Amino acid sequence: MFRSLLLVWAILGTSVAFAQIPAPNGNGNGSPPAKAEEKPADPLGRDTPAGMVTGFIDAAAEQNYDKAAQYLDLSQEKGAWGPSVAQQLQRILDQGGYVFSRLRLSADAAGDQDDGLAPDQDKFGAVRTDHGSVDLIAQRVDGKDGVKIWLVSARTVGELPALSRTVTSSLVDRILPYALRDEYRLAGVPAGHWLAVIVLAVLTFSIVWAITAAILWVVFRFRGPESRISRVLSASALPIRLFFTAMLLRIALVLTGVAIVARQHMSGATELLGWIALSWIVWRVVDALAEFAIARMTLRGRLSMLSAVTFIRRSVKFALIAFAAIAGLNALGYNVTAGLAALGIGGIAIALGAQKTIEHLVGSLTLVTDQPMRVGDFCKFGETMGTIEDIGMRSTRIRTLDRTLVTVPNGALAAVQIENFSRRDKFWYHPILDLRYETTPDQMRGLIAAIREMLLEHPKVDNDPARVRLLGFGSNSLRVEIFAYIHAVSMDEFLEVQEDLTLRLMELVEAAGTGFAFASQTVYFARDKAPSSGRSPALAPADHPDGDSAASQHRAGAAART
Repeated sequence: MFRSLLLVWAILGTSVAFAQIPAPNGNGNGSPPAKAEEKPADPLGRDTPAGMVTGFIDAAAEQNYDKAAQYLDLSQEKGAWGPSVAQQLQRILDQGGYVFSRLRLSADAAGDQDDGLAPDQDKFGAVRTDHGSVDLIAQRVDGKDGVKIWLVSARTVGELPALSRTVTSSLVDRILPYALRDEYRLAGVPAGHWLAVIVLAVLTFSIVWAITAAILWVVFRFRGPESRISRVLSASALPIRLFFTAMLLRIALVLTGVAIVARQHMSGATELLGWIALSWIVWRVVDALAEFAIARMTLRGRLSMLSAVTFIRRSVKFALIAFAAIAGLNALGYNVTAGLAALGIGGIAIALGAQKTIEHLVGSLTLVTDQPMRVGDFCKFGETMGTIEDIGMRSTRIRTLDRTLVTVPNGALAAVQIENFSRRDKFWYHPILDLRYETTPDQMRGLIAAIREMLLEHPKVDNDPARVRLLGFGSNSLRVEIFAYIHAVSMDEFLEVQEDLTLRLMELVEAAGTGFAFASQTVYFARDKAPSSGRSPALAPADHPDGDSAASQHRAGAAART
């Protein structure tokens, strides 16, 4: 539990720090970025409802009520002093009101057109009273120089005096001593309210931890610790606790009356914590579903679907990470949607640069849907031969016969010829027997018949076809072809059957009275002899029936004449 609390505070602390950094839309109070960007039309950031709320909260945190009054529509309040009205709105929000989070506030200049209000109005919060909840409305009006800006509507400003009389001091203010309530402030918030945030965070997490622990105990008691639901809940316990802690903390901050400035700083932190926890939960659920699917398919023998399950699991996780990143940035006040839309031509350039990556992703989808191979198959791709170890979103890893690991991009793999040896239903048995030329026709007929009978009787040899034929005369042997298929589930089994058949062939050849031919050749030597000038070529010594003796006599006679 202590480690979990540390994780909660690490996320909350980091998020609060980020909340102090001005967002790229220019609504913050920090110095502008070094890179020149297009400035908003309104210097106070009142172009959108989100900018209006952020600007008012920042001004209230600085206790700059002259600036805060510029976010109010005081056109209907004759003689009203703007800073006093702004301070009154802050006090109402502190004691019983709330404003929406950054994710819910519209970052569009036109506002939220689907909220059921007039096109120029947006709801940005509410105040709890004894008679119900009163909505806080923002309205788009004409500012200076005809620029459209968003302000707290004149109707809401007119309701502030009545709302101020209905709300009472908050629970936090009633408990805290004067020094922590009014004297010491941090980031525009009384120090006591920050202490209240810490206490509420620890308290809500402890409550959630106790409830989830009780639920886990009940599940373990009735379903057993090794059941699938028990394993999933146990693995997801921490993200579930973080998620409900974030939700309950938001509610507790409003109910106890923590200052609106502190709540807005914490809203980004709690939303970020909630999105991280929710993504974590979905991640665990995806893993659990994938493991369940893999177990069921393995049990049913549908191994061809394992690669598809792995690919879908990784794709969902990739999409989950992208979604969580966008939601987290939005929670911190960064308008990611506008940033993506602003890419324009740059987005096209990025898409062109990512062409190969997209090609590999499409190749992965092709490999998963077409399934020319699966993990564990022995395949050949061009000059590469090996066992498939993993089919990823971008590449496939292959373990070669040399035990090296080859990584091939899926885009390239989908475009080459794939020879899958693991999908063979039968193994081809095709030896050629080279027999001696001394083999007689009767021996050959008997041997062929014996081999054919042996193949037909063997339990692992497919009878159709089981062919044995004399091919003809080779350069140094009589060639006999055997054409058959062997039923085997693996290469090892095939080699075992092939060894048995080969030994039987040796026995049959020996029993037939013949043998295997050796690779040999006969070389004939002859001497060229010049024909005699006084004789006819027909009586040349080379043609003498006595062969070498005639040649010797011819040479001797020639020597005598000389």
